Amino acid sequence: MRETPPQRRAFWLKHLHRWHWISAALSLIGMLLFAATGITLNNAAHIEASPSVVTREGVLPEPLRAELAAAGEAPTLPLSIERWLAAELGVTISGHEAERSSGEVYIALPRPGGDAWLTIDTQSGDVAYELTRRGWISYLNDLHKGRNTGIVWSWFLDVFAGACVVFCLTGLFLLQLHAGNRPATWPVVGAGLAIPLLLALLFIH
Repeated sequence: MRETPPQRRAFWLKHLHRWHWISAALSLIGMLLFAATGITLNNAAHIEASPSVVTREGVLPEPLRAELAAAGEAPTLPLSIERWLAAELGVTISGHEAERSSGEVYIALPRPGGDAWLTIDTQSGDVAYELTRRGWISYLNDLHKGRNTGIVWSWFLDVFAGACVVFCLTGLFLLQLHAGNRPATWPVVGAGLAIPLLLALLFIH
């Protein structure tokens, strides 16, 4: 039998509502986080930060210094040195490249909400580590921007963005289906487009 218009409408309403609530559930917490950090990012100049700095020092044992010298210009440090740094200083450098200069190895260790670096004197074996934390707001702002967050968080952002797109598109089609009984639907949607467009044209130069 051929579907009637009410049957087609019921079919689309059922499936659109299903995908709308699924995408809403998937993106709810992330959307709240991104909305809140949108406010903190937009007002970053008015939010005071109190950075805390942690420093640690040590001396690389002679056998490990020999391994470091033998590694030459390799982009990463030997695994034995990585393990020593983790055990003695609580510093993880896995996956970070080492920059070599005359008499020194430098490793940048950027992270969300802060920064860190480590140096090794190739002659004396002196190791210096410094970690700067800028607080939770800075940490959440960097999560918002995907700054120094790694590949896994990047994948999450892609999935989250996809869920938001599904949420918005299913919401748009639901508006279409209900617009006949709600005359203000399209004027309000139009205002949602016109207001940011006009603000951008008039006040952003």
